[in-house]
Amino acid sequence: MADAFSTSSETVIHRVVDVTVKTNTPLEKLEDLYQIKDTCDFISEHQFEKVALQFPDELLVDSVAVAVEIERNSNAKPFILGDTSYGSCCVDEVAAEHVGADCIVHYGSACLSPSKRLPLMYVFERRPVDLEKCTSAFRELHPDTQSHIVILYDVNYVHAINELMTLLLPEYPNIVVSELVVEGEQCYSHGQIKRQHDDTRLSERDNSQVVYQFGRRFTLKGGSGITDYSMFYVGQEGATLRNFMMTWNRCSFTSFDPVEMTGRTESVSVNRALMKRYYAIERAKDAHVVGILVGTLGVADYLSIIQQLKETIKGAGKKSYVFAMGKLNVPKLANFLEIDVFVLIACPENSLLDSSEFYKPVVTPFEMEVACNKKREWSEEYVTDFRHLLPGGQSHVPLSDRQEEDDETDVSLITGALRSHNLLSSEPAVSSFGSSVVLRNQTLTVANANSAASFLAERSWRGLEEKLGETPVVKAVEGRRGIAIAYEEEGTSP
Repeated sequence: MADAFSTSSETVIHRVVDVTVKTNTPLEKLEDLYQIKDTCDFISEHQFEKVALQFPDELLVDSVAVAVEIERNSNAKPFILGDTSYGSCCVDEVAAEHVGADCIVHYGSACLSPSKRLPLMYVFERRPVDLEKCTSAFRELHPDTQSHIVILYDVNYVHAINELMTLLLPEYPNIVVSELVVEGEQCYSHGQIKRQHDDTRLSERDNSQVVYQFGRRFTLKGGSGITDYSMFYVGQEGATLRNFMMTWNRCSFTSFDPVEMTGRTESVSVNRALMKRYYAIERAKDAHVVGILVGTLGVADYLSIIQQLKETIKGAGKKSYVFAMGKLNVPKLANFLEIDVFVLIACPENSLLDSSEFYKPVVTPFEMEVACNKKREWSEEYVTDFRHLLPGGQSHVPLSDRQEEDDETDVSLITGALRSHNLLSSEPAVSSFGSSVVLRNQTLTVANANSAASFLAERSWRGLEEKLGETPVVKAVEGRRGIAIAYEEEGTSP
């Protein structure tokens, strides 16, 4: 490896960086890990000719070998999809349509968000689980055998759940196991996942005690609610577990990590996490310009929630702009200094973005609605699935009447300044006493009359100043040559 601190420009340009690469899976294990026979049966049964194989980054090392086996055992032409535009847990239908694919085979972890454009098959990783240690950890965490417990799990451990239940049910009669369920007639998974045939908006149905959330479905005993149960999660700490904990924030959670082979009570303070989210809501209330970030092009109804958010933001007197920029990072969002807060449209697992490193907060559609819709109040309910916010969803709240809010103001909990909920409503209106033009809210208009100048004054850079006649005229001179680490006229360090 070349010296990274060399003063030669050519050396720096051709510098080699060491990268850790996962080793290839042996050929004899490909069938078991990637269910190649089942995949070929799925392709042949429906006579697909072009198949898009979507791999997450950590499984791309096996993608070529899997594609070769599928092409050898079927008549289809496989196309490998890597480096997805958004989260790898979502189905990348846009990339599949670019190659004219007839179906998609999605490998690895999945958020199970509904996708309706193309036929889809899920192939989860068969990650190993030590069932003996898992049951032992469960008994230690839940010594009361009469406890009411819901078993949740990462999709890559679904293959071991039936055997786990066989070991636990004789001792724990009140255990409820969740099953994987997705919407649509075009989703297949050969026994590991069931299809949801109900076309109505999926939600908690109290009358039947059936709970459907995030591709999981389980049935509670009559007369009990979700808060009467504890949650036991099989899988590593990550977005899936965090999503469950935020949604069912009044339930206690325990977990078993199959990699570390240890169980624990989840001690992360959900209340503290909720307060951080509430702080972001207050920032959203203070915002004048909102950026709507498109974080998915595959989850059903994403266009509907974008339109609803635009109407909600406009009704609160704020401006909104829509951005589609693929995977998010700090430099991308830092290019838009005028945006006060961003709202991310993504699947439930990718919605809870930690925006502490970003210059401006990134909130969820639910949080944006709490900030802009006066009829939606901050309560114990927390919604990460934006489809529940749409008309017909279990958490839909219609917009309040704008006329009732024209004169409403409050005080920001962050800046202490007077805050208007309807800055854009101060457009001119015709007076009933004649044709003279009056303002709907003169107080707010006066308070914000110089808002453009105030905004410019707060910026650290305001553009170049001409200073005509003040800058001396000089002849052009030859500039420095080389790279910043060592210009040629500076010589080399001793």
